Amino acid sequence: MQEDISTKQYNQLGEKPVGRLLLSYAIPAIIAMAASSVYNIIDGIFVGQGVGPAAIMGLALCAPVMSLTAAFGAMVGVGGSTLMSVRLGQKDYRAAQDILGNVVLMNIFMGLVLGMCLQLVLEPILRFFGASDYTIGPAYDFMTVILLGNVVTHLYFGLNALLRSTNRPKMAMYATFGTVGINCLLAPLFIFVFHWGIRGAAAATVCSQFVMLLWQLWLFSDRNNVVHLKRSIMHLQWRIVKPSLTIGLPQFLINLCACLVAIVITRSMTYFGSQTELGGDIEVGAYGIQNRLILFVVMAVIGLNQGMQPIAGFNYGAKKYDRLLQVLRYAIIFATVFTTIGWAVCLTFATPLVSIFAKDSPQLVAEAARGLRINISTFPLVGMQIITTAFFQSIGMAGKSIFLSLSRQLLFLLPLLLTLPYLFDNPVDGVWASLPISDSIAFCVSAVMLVWQVKKFKRESLGIGS
Repeated sequence: MQEDISTKQYNQLGEKPVGRLLLSYAIPAIIAMAASSVYNIIDGIFVGQGVGPAAIMGLALCAPVMSLTAAFGAMVGVGGSTLMSVRLGQKDYRAAQDILGNVVLMNIFMGLVLGMCLQLVLEPILRFFGASDYTIGPAYDFMTVILLGNVVTHLYFGLNALLRSTNRPKMAMYATFGTVGINCLLAPLFIFVFHWGIRGAAAATVCSQFVMLLWQLWLFSDRNNVVHLKRSIMHLQWRIVKPSLTIGLPQFLINLCACLVAIVITRSMTYFGSQTELGGDIEVGAYGIQNRLILFVVMAVIGLNQGMQPIAGFNYGAKKYDRLLQVLRYAIIFATVFTTIGWAVCLTFATPLVSIFAKDSPQLVAEAARGLRINISTFPLVGMQIITTAFFQSIGMAGKSIFLSLSRQLLFLLPLLLTLPYLFDNPVDGVWASLPISDSIAFCVSAVMLVWQVKKFKRESLGIGS
């Protein structure tokens, strides 16, 4: 009886009206991502006001390292959660149970190994990314603490993805809320009261994730749920590891390319930056500030992706293509609305928005506002491109998702970053302009691939119904 009650919750993914179902999944994820983004902004304010401009510039240099660690965690979390959604759609509950154990073990292994390896070469990496004598100290201090808690971060994000796949989107939202709330309490305490500086900001992040990780483990220990932790599932199985990593590979490549792009941008900003006593650090800091603001809008779309993923995966597994296309259509509409609103707000209020991070540095504020306006110029197109990449990933079409993941950053953005600066009177403008141009090209490629795939699903749907 318990199993019947527990499995009924998964079957709702293939029965409830798609619009309401997407909202019930997406709204908690969007709220959670928005809360996380708000904290990302608040954290930047704490660091900027409590530690100083050098710390803000140092945080920008940490972005490539954090993208690299996130790449491995996302490969496991996204791949495992997508595979679980498909298996639940196929009513293979034994496989879903085993996926949980494998995701936990893979995150522990990757988190520990990656954290230790990066710590050994952290200073040379930061120097390669463009750190100067002015910024190396804050960047190194921040990343040292983050890497010590790397396994906690991997487990936290991995289990949150599985909460959504097991029809508990509100629990995933509460986990994010808890992390943000604890973080907001600990960061000012560690920075302003204990005077730990930028290490305090990093420690607050790790501590908050650890507390909520304990709560996630408690949720997955409930034996009344078909998918729960137990000793018998805690061993790696190649039949789960291989497809999980394969499906998660596009997300890995997205983060890996983000790491590569961030390296090129920070080094370009350093090289082409204004010839002040900071030697380009102003431009690096400006990139970091505007990136935090843009990430706020992007995270809302990512939340929408997280809401779409289990619904799309389940209905694809159940071969309910009409419902699959409905959730895709709704997701694209909502994502475009989000990015258009973000475009309008950032374009109108660029200077006030960036001023909250570095009001005592007019040069940094001016450069960040200018970069934000350029970067955001084609943002209404970005929502569809993000949704399309996630859609192919959520239904297990790893090859197409990988191509779209690579196209925007590796095939389009990187060549532009390496050529456009030499075509502008101010080379830094060429670096900024590369971002919206690559978004426009990626939008066109995504549209062509998506239209072709939708037509194919419609043909298959008609064939099934005949």
